[in-house]
Amino acid sequence: MATPLLRVLRPFCRLRGSSWPAADGPFRAGIHGASLLYPDHIPTSPLQKALLAAGSAGMALYDPYRHDMVAVLGETTGYYTLKVLRDRMRRDPEGAQILQERPRISLATLDMGKLRSLPEGSLGREYLRFLEVNRVSPDTRAPTRFVDDEELAYVIQRYREVHDMLHTLLGMPTNILGEIVVKWFEAVQTGLPMCVLGALFGPIRLSARNLQVLLSELIPWAVRNGHRAPCVLNLYYERRWEQPLPALRQELGITAAPLRMRGLA
Repeated sequence: MATPLLRVLRPFCRLRGSSWPAADGPFRAGIHGASLLYPDHIPTSPLQKALLAAGSAGMALYDPYRHDMVAVLGETTGYYTLKVLRDRMRRDPEGAQILQERPRISLATLDMGKLRSLPEGSLGREYLRFLEVNRVSPDTRAPTRFVDDEELAYVIQRYREVHDMLHTLLGMPTNILGEIVVKWFEAVQTGLPMCVLGALFGPIRLSARNLQVLLSELIPWAVRNGHRAPCVLNLYYERRWEQPLPALRQELGITAAPLRMRGLA
């Protein structure tokens, strides 16, 4: 009994690391005789996925900043929703190009000097400003591990890597209130179970004042914009760095937030 349980829980042991050691390769590839579909892939059975989903959901609700647990929850619960998102990307010219070329957003692929030289108000310059002001890095996104389809694994990876772009588009900070607002937008846009859970249960930690603002103003605004905007995964952001942010928001139908987030946490 101990061996199967250890095999289920073993992936959690190294989630904070960059990758599994080479010695774990035979272990991963040997699970149910499965082969690895991409470098960080960890094949898992439906039962293992269910246990991983339950454990990661509990940890993510206890500590919303455990991004590794949020990532596991997304991968183990989002398979069918990812197929819908993939099909939406295939039907869109820009989305289909993204699926074909597989761009990545990381410090290794971003030209920070170029972004810094762009005009004030451009998407690239404002995205860089968001990273600097909030002291976040695109390299904090965990690699996909538990999605048993190579193309769908890229779709969820792309979703993670454009998350900060959505903060920029919506003008939301990285505090708990800002993250919840973005989660509501993402829940409407993607339908991913982890986004829905984050949107519904995230407000539990808010103060009474912030909860009132969220319910009366910010959630209705995020839902309206989520419904009105086309699929944000179909935007090739890397080719839109020079586009003025107000023009991009107008193109997507994203309106200004109903209030300033400064002073709210």
